[in-house]
Amino acid sequence: LVAEDLPQIQQIYANHVLVGTGSWEWEPPSLAEMTTRAQSVEEKGLPFLVAEVALQIVGYAYASPYRPRAGYRFTLEDSVYLHPKFSKQGIGLQLLQELLAQCGALGYREMIAVIGDSANHSSIRLHERAGFVEVGVFRNIGFKFGRYLDSVYMQAQLNAPDNTPLDPSNIP
Repeated sequence: LVAEDLPQIQQIYANHVLVGTGSWEWEPPSLAEMTTRAQSVEEKGLPFLVAEVALQIVGYAYASPYRPRAGYRFTLEDSVYLHPKFSKQGIGLQLLQELLAQCGALGYREMIAVIGDSANHSSIRLHERAGFVEVGVFRNIGFKFGRYLDSVYMQAQLNAPDNTPLDPSNIP
């Protein structure tokens, strides 16, 4: 990620906010806000990946802490967004697989996907193809475009298939 990528990233996300239910924001964040969000990811030492085709940013993915409390420090949440013209081309899967690999290499244990709208079949299928399993659905907890929305929770294991704790010094 470089600063020059952020205007295109902001445009991709703005489209998702304005026409999709994957994000429950109602107003697209400004470029300054998106810059702050990206910097927060990078300051935590977490990956923020971009996919580029012919000098155009066509998608991005990043990891963020799942929750702020210390007990969750081995668990991350993923975010993946694509330019609408570049969906269903395998770009999202490549981004998500690389994100999982990098986060696993950093020593994290689990990745959580919080998918807005149970009708968001493409995001659910993307996560399934990357090895996520559904662990629950919260019904009617969000509201956008005049209707109530579900939130689908999915999970992928990154490290430690047994229950052996990882060395906390490996995690920022």
